[in-house]
Amino acid sequence: MNIFIINGGQTFAHSGGMFNNTLTGWTVEVMKRKNFAYRVTNINDNFDPMMEVENFKWADIVIYHTPIWWFQLPNRFKRYLDEVFTAGHNNGIYRNDGRSRKNPDVNYGTGGLMQGKRYMLTTSWNAPQTAFTLEGEFFDRHTVDEVLFGFHKMNQFVGMKRIEGFHFHDLEKNATEERIDCYHQEYTAHINEVII
Repeated sequence: MNIFIINGGQTFAHSGGMFNNTLTGWTVEVMKRKNFAYRVTNINDNFDPMMEVENFKWADIVIYHTPIWWFQLPNRFKRYLDEVFTAGHNNGIYRNDGRSRKNPDVNYGTGGLMQGKRYMLTTSWNAPQTAFTLEGEFFDRHTVDEVLFGFHKMNQFVGMKRIEGFHFHDLEKNATEERIDCYHQEYTAHINEVII
């Protein structure tokens, strides 16, 4: 099994990307124990879009680790995806949007070239989990995956299937050592279950 891990924890302002560095390390530990081949990209590093396309083509599973900034991906992670997926046009990521000129109203989003590949998303939030689950709280009981609908559609567009992700909450105001240790155990159990 070939696993491509993308660390989207951008270093910017008060964010050092520290938790996503830790999370990437946890993921690498599991891949080593499973004897899976893996590659890691950190979006803070300079990158060659064509070489990154090769990582996507090589992978059986792509694992995205990202903090959420202003309810979206960090800007450098978005730039990375824009440049890499553009370089992947007719180069292993997607062929076109899937439609034909004869009937342009149907089949949008079916031109991906990554069928048979899977992806998993992890996110880290300042928002507590209750902001998503409690009536009257900020996200109006919408799930993380509903908030990140566009991200999931992007992966579907290129042909990948989703593996159930894992989401980390309240990491700015309540990132105690005990909570991080608990998250480590829960995440390790999750990834051992879903990455097979």
